Amino acid sequence: MSALAPLIAERIRERGPITIAEYMAICLGHATHGYYMKQVPFGREGDFTTAPEISQVFGELIGLHLADVWLRAGAPNPVQLVELGPGRGTLMADILRATKGVPGFHAALSVTFVEMSPVLRAEQKARVPHARWADRLADIPSGQPLLLVANEFFDALPARQLIKTARGWQERHVALEDERFIPVVPEDAPLLDALVPAALQGAPEGSFYELLGGEEDAAVLNQRLSQDGGAALIIDYGHAKHSLGDTLQAMRQHAYADPFTAPGDADLTVHVDFEQIIERAGKALRVLGPVGQGRFLRALGLDIRTAVLAKANPPKAEALVVASRRLADSEQMGALFKVLSLSSPAWPAPAGLDS
Repeated sequence: MSALAPLIAERIRERGPITIAEYMAICLGHATHGYYMKQVPFGREGDFTTAPEISQVFGELIGLHLADVWLRAGAPNPVQLVELGPGRGTLMADILRATKGVPGFHAALSVTFVEMSPVLRAEQKARVPHARWADRLADIPSGQPLLLVANEFFDALPARQLIKTARGWQERHVALEDERFIPVVPEDAPLLDALVPAALQGAPEGSFYELLGGEEDAAVLNQRLSQDGGAALIIDYGHAKHSLGDTLQAMRQHAYADPFTAPGDADLTVHVDFEQIIERAGKALRVLGPVGQGRFLRALGLDIRTAVLAKANPPKAEALVVASRRLADSEQMGALFKVLSLSSPAWPAPAGLDS
């Protein structure tokens, strides 16, 4: 039994079943026993590997993408470079290394990480010592153009799960049965048909629809880009349009696990509904994508950069090519992972995405 399990069990005994969103929030963010609060989950020694940990080229291309749009916007100074859910700081370190030769870019930047985990903040500080930290995007002062990156951020936000029952759309909860956590739909759960897109409301009984977390982040992002200018790049795995399905999953030691076993000891995520992000954050902004991650990276020069690195490092050449294929090939991360750009219409269209 995990250290967090008795605490969740006690809450359920006292208050009754909790929503999937509440369960995810506790599992990932509990101050003492939450998954992200007590350990570094990335890399071979962790439970999963993200794109920046696979190849340095990923972060380099993201950095050049951001620097390019900044230059074509007139090189505003100052500008805020913000990363949501920055992991170990690897992506930002690669962004900054790749752009150090861009005239005036680093002098204009202030780097801020939006991060709740003290363990991960320490990792980020080791890689980007001059960064600042905030608990929420809303805590970052407005008034400066914003360049924002969110790589595998929205998938880990607590999501609500609605299931089509004989009565209509109701919310899925977590209950306690014989000291085990099980998903249930309480009989008195209210009807939430209005939260489901009209095109999906007639789905058959037993269908799932997931409401992505991050409503506040989306609203703040829209406000800042509209008010201050800038561009945001959102990279995650999921679907481009509203769809049905139970995508809640747990990862532990690079393998799938039961989401309701050992809470706090495994990563919990859902697939990202990019259409929900666009509906919440895209109003009055330029929306490009989502497009497959492979298509985006190759448009920015993934294969060329990989070839240059491979030629300069013959012993690592094969590993570099394998890593790039993992990022971009459709049967690996290239299709399931998608890239969405949101930007101020007053700024030039960012490179690598279609209008």
